[in-house]
Amino acid sequence: MSTTDVKDPDRIGGPPAGRRERVRKPGLAPGSSQRLGLIVVIAALVLLFGSARSAFYDQQMSVFPLLRDIATLTVVGLAQLAVLSIGHMNLAVGRMAAFSAMFMGAAYQYWHLPLYAGLAVGLVAGGAIGALTGWIITVTGVNSFVVTLAMDFALLGLVSLVYSQFTVAAAFTAKPAGMDELRNLSLADVCVGQVCGSPAVPQLMLFTLVAMATVGYLYTRTRLGRELLLVGSNITAARLSGIPTARRVVTAHALSGALAALAAFMLAVTSGSFTAGIGGEFMIPSFLGPVLGGTLLAGGAVSVAGTLLGTSLVQVIRQGLTMLGIGLESLNTYLGVILLLALSTDRVRDAISSRRRVSSS
Repeated sequence: MSTTDVKDPDRIGGPPAGRRERVRKPGLAPGSSQRLGLIVVIAALVLLFGSARSAFYDQQMSVFPLLRDIATLTVVGLAQLAVLSIGHMNLAVGRMAAFSAMFMGAAYQYWHLPLYAGLAVGLVAGGAIGALTGWIITVTGVNSFVVTLAMDFALLGLVSLVYSQFTVAAAFTAKPAGMDELRNLSLADVCVGQVCGSPAVPQLMLFTLVAMATVGYLYTRTRLGRELLLVGSNITAARLSGIPTARRVVTAHALSGALAALAAFMLAVTSGSFTAGIGGEFMIPSFLGPVLGGTLLAGGAVSVAGTLLGTSLVQVIRQGLTMLGIGLESLNTYLGVILLLALSTDRVRDAISSRRRVSSS
């Protein structure tokens, strides 16, 4: 990469020199029919797996843990969505989760903080490491793929070192008050007047709904969200419009890190401890949910509800195949094929849009 490439502010972490940028209209991903299709497919799979194994409908043994996994991985998908909105990607989303969990575990074990105070510490740590990553991208001009991959390796070494020095069996085992209840309680324990929630829906789903509402509001109702989408749609146009593109890149990566921290907290609550391995399986699900749901890899359009649906589809398939006795190797193969197809949809949408523009002109 030449010096000109590194210093060009129009390509902060973006496409390499010489490649013509695609101009996109920023906004929510135009895929209501796609989301409806996802709902139909999910419903069909639920009926199919339920017919094959009646235990698939068991509220405590199947539905509750399924929805708990969907809740956590949807937040992971939102963490990836935050950087996809500006045309970047975050390959360190899992390590950022582990980094944040490390701070939460230390806060509970050594500082004896209450449950949600420790969560706040983790959110700050996740946002900080995400902001640092975005800052490195803006300063160096290196593609986000390379920077986040390097950050992934750096955090892997750092987290492992800290756990080996300050913990026994690579885990912070202190449990603040309320952690076990949060893992096991459902919305049946949440009542408004005489109306109570479903016993099959975990309380952790509330965290996901809050995250979805916050991210959705950001991208649909705020100037910051519109500017992030414009940066992803066409960073040159965004810069010429007076948008501080470098700061928006840092903001998107900070948001990604904070959401990864929330996902780490939810996973730690589910497992019962804060370990060095938290987030190790986050990377593939982080792409599957938003891309299947309609978020564009090239940036400029996001789908928050689609992220939930895409994550739900993958987890229903995983749960169903597991209950049918499909081995781990075959299961990973199927999920890899799904990811490949999901990543191909962005190119297919571009081709269809280009043909429509040509035919209408």
